[in-house]
Amino acid sequence: MKLKELERPAVQVWSPASQYPVYLATGTSAQQLDASFSTNGTLEIFEVDFRDPSMDLKQKGVLSASSRFHKLIWGSFDNGLLESSGVIAGGGDNGMLTLYNVTHILSSGKEPVIAQRQKHTGAVRALDFNPFQDNLLASGASNSEIFIWDLNNLSVPMTPGCKSQQPLEDVKALSWNRQVQHILSSAHPSGKAVVWDLRKNEPIIKVSDHSSRMHCSGLAWHPDIATQLVLCSEDDRLPVIQLWDLRFASSPLKVLESHSRGILSVSWSQADAELLLSSSKDNQILCWNLGNSEVVYKLPTQSSWCLDVQWCPRNPPVFSAASFDGWISLYSVMGRSWEIQHMVQADKISSSFSKGQPLPPLQVPEHVAQASLIPPLKKPPKWIRRPAGVSFAFGGKLVTFGLSSTPSQKLPQPCPHLVFISQVITESEFLMRSLELQEALGSGNLMKYCQNKSQQALLPCEKMLWQFLKVTLEQDSRMKFLKLLGYNKDELLEKVTTWLKRDLGPAESPQPKKDNFNSNRQQVFCSQASKHTTEDASASSAFFDELVPQNMTPWEIPITEDTDGLLSQALLLGELSSAVELCLKEERFADAIILAQAGGTDLLKRTQERYLAKRQTKISSLLSCVVQKNWKDLVCSCSLKNWREALALLLTYSGPEKFPELCDMLGTRMEQEGGRALTSEATLCYVCSGNVEQLVECWAKGHQASSPMALQDLIEKVMVLNRSLELQQAPNGISPGPTTTYRITQYANLLAAQGSLATAMSFLPNDCAQPPVQQLRDRLFHAQGSAVLGQQSPPFPFPWVVVGATTRFKETSSYRLGSQPSHQVPSPSSRPTDTFQPSLVMPLTPSYHIPCQSSRMKTISDYRTPEPQAIQPLPLGPGVRPGPQNSWKNVPTPQGNLQRKKLPEVFMPLAPITAPVRSLIPEPQRVLPSQTPISSVNHAPPGAPGELSLQQRQQPPPKMIERKALPPEHQSLKTSFEALLQHCSLSATDLKTKRKLDEAAQRLEGLYEKLCEGTLSPHVLAGLHEVARCVDAGSFEQGLAVHAQVVGYSSFSEVSSFMPILKAVLTIAHKLQG
Repeated sequence: MKLKELERPAVQVWSPASQYPVYLATGTSAQQLDASFSTNGTLEIFEVDFRDPSMDLKQKGVLSASSRFHKLIWGSFDNGLLESSGVIAGGGDNGMLTLYNVTHILSSGKEPVIAQRQKHTGAVRALDFNPFQDNLLASGASNSEIFIWDLNNLSVPMTPGCKSQQPLEDVKALSWNRQVQHILSSAHPSGKAVVWDLRKNEPIIKVSDHSSRMHCSGLAWHPDIATQLVLCSEDDRLPVIQLWDLRFASSPLKVLESHSRGILSVSWSQADAELLLSSSKDNQILCWNLGNSEVVYKLPTQSSWCLDVQWCPRNPPVFSAASFDGWISLYSVMGRSWEIQHMVQADKISSSFSKGQPLPPLQVPEHVAQASLIPPLKKPPKWIRRPAGVSFAFGGKLVTFGLSSTPSQKLPQPCPHLVFISQVITESEFLMRSLELQEALGSGNLMKYCQNKSQQALLPCEKMLWQFLKVTLEQDSRMKFLKLLGYNKDELLEKVTTWLKRDLGPAESPQPKKDNFNSNRQQVFCSQASKHTTEDASASSAFFDELVPQNMTPWEIPITEDTDGLLSQALLLGELSSAVELCLKEERFADAIILAQAGGTDLLKRTQERYLAKRQTKISSLLSCVVQKNWKDLVCSCSLKNWREALALLLTYSGPEKFPELCDMLGTRMEQEGGRALTSEATLCYVCSGNVEQLVECWAKGHQASSPMALQDLIEKVMVLNRSLELQQAPNGISPGPTTTYRITQYANLLAAQGSLATAMSFLPNDCAQPPVQQLRDRLFHAQGSAVLGQQSPPFPFPWVVVGATTRFKETSSYRLGSQPSHQVPSPSSRPTDTFQPSLVMPLTPSYHIPCQSSRMKTISDYRTPEPQAIQPLPLGPGVRPGPQNSWKNVPTPQGNLQRKKLPEVFMPLAPITAPVRSLIPEPQRVLPSQTPISSVNHAPPGAPGELSLQQRQQPPPKMIERKALPPEHQSLKTSFEALLQHCSLSATDLKTKRKLDEAAQRLEGLYEKLCEGTLSPHVLAGLHEVARCVDAGSFEQGLAVHAQVVGYSSFSEVSSFMPILKAVLTIAHKLQG
């Protein structure tokens, strides 16, 4: 794209790379005249500000010159000054060489002219500063004159050699070698380039074109390779650029021939040695890639010749072009649309006419905007390519690459980058604890694991939690939970017994003397009775039990109208409910409860409620809960200070059906109302209830989820609790909730990032259908490579997308000829993985894409690494994943559920072919009676006419010859090859290709006949199946390589009838694909 422009009929030069800001110097051209026909010369310096969106350049200095310029060169010579902008050397007519101090021009202060020398004969057209010694300036003019000037002493220039070379001619260009400081080269109109050695002061080599039509107009040395240089010719009969290597100076190394007329200038990029600019009389500016001699950038045709192009030394993508129409333009090879610049110009035009009322904005014509779209370079330039790079990959892999230490000039081809893959572990303690957990889960010794974690815990709540987790793995867990909460039945009984004994002492509870007398009398009676035997005592007891006491006082039933009388009447009539009401009214609670027990469950329940409502003590609420079993009210209304007691009540009284729900309610209340202090304690409630999801959510509120060690703590608790639930409730496992699944997936990702792929995969839930889990499982499975051989491949986690499929070809494989699918998915293959391996296999690196899934396929199974075989398969290249044998058991094939026979696994190479494989006349075609001939109307080859001609209709039908049916194991060969022919016919545009495909359809019948007869050798069959596999994968380049291997190790007579035409079809498909 164009960045800046300047209307000047001038020669140009950029400031050195070390100069900032960037300047562009222009000098009035000696070979151009403007409309005024003025012969005055001017030297101007402009600042190039790429931040300014305008097209104008800012003039920073101007100087009138005594003569016009043929050449300008800007060097960084500073003459010992700290703030120096260098020196500009200008070559003019009559051998004039002028040196200017740039600093003085910019400041408009001191005299800017350093010196003027007129030593040359004729115009000075060639100038160049030495890149190693900035005080050395080379100049060239007519009569083969070349001078070397020392800016520290300009009195006497040095000549590289005598002018004895005949004939004398102009020096069109001079260039110092970019690697060797004492080497200088010169280009001459005769097509000759001379290389000078200044240490010897003589030419050391001359290169020239043997056609004698080369008219050199430009010269440039390779920025990196000391022995290579380019010459360009301005002769319209030979508009070429020649790349010469002085080590092979007999002929050019490369010749670039895309210009139609003579080339006026060349410029070699110092930032990327593969990029070369050239301008020509055909009004074109081209940028070449010298690596493959390809034009990688092309500016639109200009209105006139471009006499000079130069790369910007400081800004690599920018170059300037000076044209004969008086314009100097600055471009960038990183192309984009010029629409913005056209809009700016339109706005300028509009504003110039809007003196009063503003005009509406001018619109850029659409065709102008489209024509101004310039594509960028076809290859990434070196300055934006990474010389070295580093990236983290899945599985904790660190991938790095860098340049080779071998110097580039020693390598005939670009040196490939070396890629290093290393395993990076940043969380060693995390991995160690994960391994311990994995071992405990595998061995089943979780009791000891929990015991160790409890002993290692620093916080009391953490210690208690691990103790609770340990109890979940034991029998009778409720009683043990109570002990952990501080409630032990044995200890309680001891305390009660002690308390009762203390209350029965004589000092604290004195009894009446009558009681003491009766007790003493009873003791005497008992002591005397103890002397009798056991039999006598039991018989005596039975006798006295039947006796009615004679001296007992008779009791009376009150019949008064007071409370006792009413109570007696109610009992006499059986009105227990009324009797209980009377007792409660008189607060005779013991009598009321005794009567209620005789009146049934409902009466007892109502009596208990009335009693608990009237008697408000410290433990009345507790008594109410125990008696009425209203545990939900207990959980919702008890003080959170007594959460332990509430949990103990649930553990003691709650039934197994309601217990988990009540524990969850208590834990949730502790989280919501108890603050951060009780949030960690709420995890004990979730452990008791076995609610893993609530445990994880509670943990997330108080921990940093990004911490690997914190996540490790959580997963340890989750896995132990899950294992206890599996042992007690569900042997097949508990399905995790979404929050738990998220944390487990996060944990597995952390393990994978540390390189522990197998461990990460073992933690993922098996029956989870969430896409993140399935995608991670698939990625982990295939990242392990050969470590998962023989294991069941996980289902493919992404939706299958059929790209480019049409309803007309649903029964065939999908091919993408000429374009890449937007969503590439590996297509599992129904072919067996048995392939053959010749003794000599060339390494293949094809460029291809993977075909998409057929629209007929209903069920899919993901790709996986094939089973190990006794032989090595052919190299499939990067990105091809061979399909498993059993991945498509439920998938209908295009010809029914057919399977191939297992091909032989032992390959015996035959003698090599010494005669060329030629296309022989095919054998007569045989057609089954039930099949229609290929040339028939209904089954014409793709692209053939749909109707038969009259002559064809009049021909008698061919004689039907019965042949054997195609074996099922080879049916897929016919399916693949016919689908290939059909798609190629649809994609082909020229008639010649279509005819070739029609011929191929007939010639392949010979192959099918051989398959029916079973006359092909095993290794040829294996090769054909491998070719068909490549066809299904869309890798035609690899199919051609396999084809060549099969032909090279097969008998000529065996394969000559079908292999040549098969190669032709593969070649056509490869061209259509590219």
